[in-house]
Amino acid sequence: MSDRSLSPTWLASWASRVSETLKAMTGDFERRHGFPSGVNEVRLADHADQAAGRTLTQVSLVAADLVTFYDSIGEVTCPDVGNGYFVDPAVDVLLRFKQYGAVDVGADQKDGGLVIGSNGGGLSYVVGPGGVIYRTRTASLDEPELDQVADDLGEFLEQQLERSLTPFVANGEPGCL
Repeated sequence: MSDRSLSPTWLASWASRVSETLKAMTGDFERRHGFPSGVNEVRLADHADQAAGRTLTQVSLVAADLVTFYDSIGEVTCPDVGNGYFVDPAVDVLLRFKQYGAVDVGADQKDGGLVIGSNGGGLSYVVGPGGVIYRTRTASLDEPELDQVADDLGEFLEQQLERSLTPFVANGEPGCL
């Protein structure tokens, strides 16, 4: 796990950078792809998002960065980047947890992880109780096979999402989301 923690200031800066990149992408999208873009945005958190994020801490062992994230960011939707990319709103994460429980992230983790989003191609992103981010290898969460994709949420947002957007805007290749 990384030594850094997310801060509201870092998240505001990240949201601004990603929003500008998404704006550049959608401005030229229809000309390049032949159809209009969907809603590609980083939506800032409202009171409902913040309350749902805090509720997550009451029902499961949640990494502090996830609560900080949901205090600042409501959701991330990028349906036009590759197959799509989504970080779900806290209320959806909470509902999924209540309906299906935690995801088994391995024997060394006594508490399970939470599904926080997907890549639009059927694979899910799971945050473990220590903050590590995993991606499923298949669409099934019953007995998931997981690959670690980031040491923490900040690395995931920056390395996986933000750094994949720039080449996508330039040449249509989203990288390894």
